[in-house]
Amino acid sequence: MSPLAFIGAALIGLSLGLTGAGGSIITLPVLVYLAGVEPREAVGLSLFIVGTAALVGAITRWRSGEVHGKAILMFSLSGMVGAAIGSRLTQAVPPHVLMICFAALMLIVAVNMLLGRARKDLSEAECRPLRCLGAGWTVGVLTGFIGVGGGFLLVPALVKFARLPLGMATGTSLAVIAFNSYAGFLSHFGEASARWPLALTFASLAAIGVVAGTCFAKRMPAAVLRRGFAVLVLLTGFFILWQNGSR
Repeated sequence: MSPLAFIGAALIGLSLGLTGAGGSIITLPVLVYLAGVEPREAVGLSLFIVGTAALVGAITRWRSGEVHGKAILMFSLSGMVGAAIGSRLTQAVPPHVLMICFAALMLIVAVNMLLGRARKDLSEAECRPLRCLGAGWTVGVLTGFIGVGGGFLLVPALVKFARLPLGMATGTSLAVIAFNSYAGFLSHFGEASARWPLALTFASLAAIGVVAGTCFAKRMPAAVLRRGFAVLVLLTGFFILWQNGSR
């Protein structure tokens, strides 16, 4: 295994801690291209690693008062159901097609982050059941299908549908990511050979990264974090397309 794989594991957590999103979208490429894990097996491992790192980050944010309980409940309940459904779809898709779908999603997210405008915090949180449950279910399906925690969708969804301030949306997204990821992981459990040493090592490094990222986030401009992560996602997406597009 390439030593870069362990660096990648730490970067997964660092990204989650910095932005409340993004760690999950680089976990699958790290597992496949740096750790040599088969794509379908990597989906389940990715969910376990991301869920563990996000849980650590959520606890850290909770201590700072940056979580919204009702939004966590609404998005997590519907998200876990969606993750279980999405995980059933993974086995119906050839591995290289799964990676192409993943790469396409990465490019869409990166472009949106680079071109999108920064969101302003709203004065009052308002998580209405119908819209929050619907948004949570949609993100959950994506979580189960391609092994992403969905933070890059959760943060804007929490801002838009639950009307959370950006800081609280970031912390809340980590808690929802943890619930969704573990639900998706349990749905994938038993489909491939267990790689617990690898999973626990990656999860530990990602957990350390998320704590460090949370500390750094308080000192760095949000715009710099957003653009830097968007460029990383964009380059990774093009690399995956290059690797799988000719098959």
